[in-house]
Amino acid sequence: MEMFSPPHPGEIIREDCLAPLGLSVTAAADGLGVSRQSLSELLNGRTGVSADMALRLEMAGWSTAESWLRNQLTFDLWRAKQHAGRLKVTRFPTPSAFGV
Repeated sequence: MEMFSPPHPGEIIREDCLAPLGLSVTAAADGLGVSRQSLSELLNGRTGVSADMALRLEMAGWSTAESWLRNQLTFDLWRAKQHAGRLKVTRFPTPSAFGV
């Protein structure tokens, strides 16, 4: 079942990682080895979790890189589906090589 309006990973990081530890954006950015601006953009949903950031989050002890990337993919796909009605795509016959 598809989740309705999944949270942006930045929201998860802010609520589940930074808030319980009382970490400021500056302190968290320093700990992750990224700029304050970079982390702020992620936390505010202006950028997504990259593979590099996913590894940094894992190394900080905050879940696995795979789970962060899965969260980002889930959010991105949900958002794309919200705009799927605007897409102009021609449906092609399924090649027999796919066995479908």
